[in-house]
Amino acid sequence: MDIRPVQDLDAPALADLLNEIIARGGTTALEEPFTPRALADAMLTGPDVICCFVAQDDGGSPAGFQSLVRVEGLPDGIGDIATFSRVGWVQQGTGSRLFAATREAARQQGLAAINATIRADNAGGLAFYSRLGFTDHAIRRAVPLRDGTPVDRVSKRYILRTGA
Repeated sequence: MDIRPVQDLDAPALADLLNEIIARGGTTALEEPFTPRALADAMLTGPDVICCFVAQDDGGSPAGFQSLVRVEGLPDGIGDIATFSRVGWVQQGTGSRLFAATREAARQQGLAAINATIRADNAGGLAFYSRLGFTDHAIRRAVPLRDGTPVDRVSKRYILRTGA
């Protein structure tokens, strides 16, 4: 598996990957599909993107991607991470390999911490970030899904620098 910085030309394949996850439901708070341009602006190469890496399988197809962005509501020096693995590729080590690159880029950018916000009903996502060393930071209670179903959001933090 190859890990590399994302490029604009990755947007169509990564939009397909993410839209399949969204359509499947249950693991991401994202509920609306992305066009390639909207995904590029929001998570791949847009102005609020700190870094984004893509994992490619041995055949050159995307196995997943991980984005670190600046979001309103988080203090300066804390990026917000999102990790997506191709349906059927969970537990293949994709996210851990991506995180090694993201963590290094975050350190180089001088970030103090990385935030991950996960749906409370996404046991796999919660376990994944815990395995990486993220610790619970905050809970937002009963955030409604598009259909009105309330689901808590758990925010976890990965400290890069003491005092974050």
